[in-house]
Amino acid sequence: MARAALSLALTPDHGQERRLQANLAERGIRGAAVDCGGDAILLIRQGIERAVVAARREGIIDDVHLEVGAVAGAAHAALHQALHTAAGLNAGGKIGIARGGEHVVVAVFLQVGLVHLDDVAVGLGHRALPPLGSPPGRSAGGPGQQGGERR
Repeated sequence: MARAALSLALTPDHGQERRLQANLAERGIRGAAVDCGGDAILLIRQGIERAVVAARREGIIDDVHLEVGAVAGAAHAALHQALHTAAGLNAGGKIGIARGGEHVVVAVFLQVGLVHLDDVAVGLGHRALPPLGSPPGRSAGGPGQQGGERR
């Protein structure tokens, strides 16, 4: 999932983004990407919001607390990694989201700069969710578990 999310974040245009989404869908992975940019500190809030909206729009998540929170948390972790050294600077780039099986990953690729002093930054965040199509609040469970119930 990390490779899929990062690949989406690295697409240079919407045409390539759509082709990659179609390729991922053939492998059972849902994906989305969204542009972002601005002041690094403000970008954290903007990036989280955009990641959640894009994930809803592309059917990666349903509008339920568990799934929205998973994407928001993964986006926050990815943005925090990418923007760690960008405080006070501007940043722009793309956020990629991928979901398959019990995994959702958010990847951020940013160009960070001030005047001509440019740098790049990458961040990844992961959360576990029930597989797509599972009833809300139920997980596949592990050994000894039935549908996420506690024993």
